[in-house]
Amino acid sequence: MPVVRSTDARITTTPNGTMTTFASPTQGGTTGTALWRVDMTPAASGPYHSFEAEQIWTVITGGLTAVIDGEELTATIGDTVVFPADLPRQVHADPETGFTAIATAPAEARAYNPDDITPPDACGLAPRDAERVLPPWTI
Repeated sequence: MPVVRSTDARITTTPNGTMTTFASPTQGGTTGTALWRVDMTPAASGPYHSFEAEQIWTVITGGLTAVIDGEELTATIGDTVVFPADLPRQVHADPETGFTAIATAPAEARAYNPDDITPPDACGLAPRDAERVLPPWTI
């Protein structure tokens, strides 16, 4: 399908944020790429995890702090963060504004725990121990 209508976007809500899928193999028929929006409320933090493939996020509102392999980086409106594959990372929303970002990655790439240990605060969608999972917003 060459046009995915905004009314057909798929929404996945987690304790950390909301992901809105615009295109993926099951949402618009792409063959290997996913495109989604990430919305995080002020002061929210995403899970500590790794991803099998590079992800690219462009901030369109607010700001975030990304900790990638121990290095802390900040990004605000118009900035793009390139998350390398297989490095541990965590994203924190700006404490006052939160953020919205548009993200893309290969649809078949899986998320996993970098130390094969499930964090105690992991949500139901998070991988368990050494498990690798396809995030529902990318499939």
